[in-house]
Amino acid sequence: MDENQQRFGTVPPSSTTSASQKRNSNALELGPRKKAKRVDPLVHHGRHFGRTVFAFANIHALILAGLSSSDEAPVTQQERRELRVFQKLLKLVPGLEERLASPETNEEEVMDIADLIQEGASSSRTDDTKSIKGAIIDWLGPLVPSLTRNIKSTRGFNHPRTGFLLCPTGMDWADSEVQRQLRDKELQIPGNHWPLLVYENETYNHEEPWKGLFRGGLLIMGFKHVFTSPSSVDQEPKATRSGNAKIHGMTSVTPASIAYVATQVRFALTSSSAFCRTDKETDSETFYTSALELFEDPEEQEEVQELLTWWNRFANPRFSKSQA
Repeated sequence: MDENQQRFGTVPPSSTTSASQKRNSNALELGPRKKAKRVDPLVHHGRHFGRTVFAFANIHALILAGLSSSDEAPVTQQERRELRVFQKLLKLVPGLEERLASPETNEEEVMDIADLIQEGASSSRTDDTKSIKGAIIDWLGPLVPSLTRNIKSTRGFNHPRTGFLLCPTGMDWADSEVQRQLRDKELQIPGNHWPLLVYENETYNHEEPWKGLFRGGLLIMGFKHVFTSPSSVDQEPKATRSGNAKIHGMTSVTPASIAYVATQVRFALTSSSAFCRTDKETDSETFYTSALELFEDPEEQEEVQELLTWWNRFANPRFSKSQA
């Protein structure tokens, strides 16, 4: 069966059937209904894991590290984070801990499990990157010069508005020389330098570094877009389908979900065309992990808890009710 026959649902004719008879009998004939492809539950859980637990995990390495961990407390910060992430993965995926602990589960099956979870995490990140790419233009409002939803080359430091939002707090975007150096890539911005977009009202307070941090309006819009529904960004939601938070039983904002949304919004504002974890120009993975490091810092927990309370109140009304 050739490609056109398969596409239109036609049946290969017998050798005695003429070409005109083939067209008359089959061209407008409805082919057999295709069954909806069932998504493996591990892929489903992997999508939520990437958004709310850890976006850039190597799932196979994570599972192997978790299975080989001893009863002794991890020594390094990296080991402690890996163990925390692994434990959250076990809690997120029903039956995973028992399945991995079973003597009947061999190394090949562990690899298959990891691949499916990895597929979910990667596909959700790709889907969100594509959808936010266009949506963020609407969130920015009227722009001069205007920006196109499907073109990124004119964003980043090439545009006054996106350049201002991406400008690190330690630089003055009002300085034309700073703008030129950023635009011409004479200055390389590390991912752990916070841009103005992560602050409420895009304002950084030198005396109170936590004031407004990770409370930017674009971050709230990004969170609603990913976890509630794209239409919930508007004041009057029009969505008829359940959002990702409801589908996965999410009842509160997680630190990783804030870092994930901030990473996606930041990337959408840049001029880079493809999301790549190793891209040194956007340095997205460093930005993401540095946000998580701040949220995990024992000395910052009072501020982090205040931040989470703030997010649960503003991001989704259901979250604040569940925390009451």
